Amino acid sequence: MSDVHAEDVRATVQRKYAEAATAVINGSTASCCGSSDSACCGSSDVPLSSLLADRDYSVDETSALPEAAVLASLGCGNPTALAQLEPGQVVLDLGSGGGIDVLLSARRVGPDGFVYGLDMTDEMLALAERNRAEASVENVRFLKGEIENIPLPDNSVDVIISNCVINLSADKPRVLREAYRVLRPGGLFAVSDVVVQGSLPDSVRSDMEAWAGCIAGALEEGEYLDGLAAAGFAEASIEMTNTYGADAVGGCCGTASADEAPSDGRLISGFIRARKPV
Repeated sequence: MSDVHAEDVRATVQRKYAEAATAVINGSTASCCGSSDSACCGSSDVPLSSLLADRDYSVDETSALPEAAVLASLGCGNPTALAQLEPGQVVLDLGSGGGIDVLLSARRVGPDGFVYGLDMTDEMLALAERNRAEASVENVRFLKGEIENIPLPDNSVDVIISNCVINLSADKPRVLREAYRVLRPGGLFAVSDVVVQGSLPDSVRSDMEAWAGCIAGALEEGEYLDGLAAAGFAEASIEMTNTYGADAVGGCCGTASADEAPSDGRLISGFIRARKPV
């Protein structure tokens, strides 16, 4: 990931997601790229019904949620279904955005459970809190912070979820170490994320817009599994849920042309699971 600095990545991502939150507040669908050609994280031109189908949220799940929570969904899967949450669990959502996965998780863990949503963007946190209040959900708290520095104690949560966010970090080993730290022994790491099979051109890896668009920072499949193991996790696996062709690499956010992508390289969205050993 040449010529990429963590501060530049963080500033670009924060700006883009602040714009996305503001768009939702103004009644539009959020887009992390602002491009109708984007294969990742939503599109401002895609009908809401199609967006939800792509994100694996059922009508039953979304019908009881505030519309703004649904419009602000910028994910690439449904980690709340992946995690198979149980009543009484404590859950942490890394990069909680407008709060859709936090609110769904709160319903699943019930009044005896609790859900934290962590986000670094003030506009998203304000939108999420507004959605929480509209949904009248009490077993939720939104925290301001970075996923590289989780503001929770060691061994304090049962499940960590995340939806197309870990790829946005410039320091993923630290994110995975922090996730391991705050999980209780036996705890579950269950996230949706964009993953690379093959390799991406350097011109894409160093493009700030492509970072904000969930492409440039995506880990290669083996790197993701190795990173989980290095952090201490066991039972790590990646289950592919969707495939984006080479045109997605070239087409998103005005980055490199499609013919720069290697023929054997592709982007996928996947469910990534791992456990903290007991």
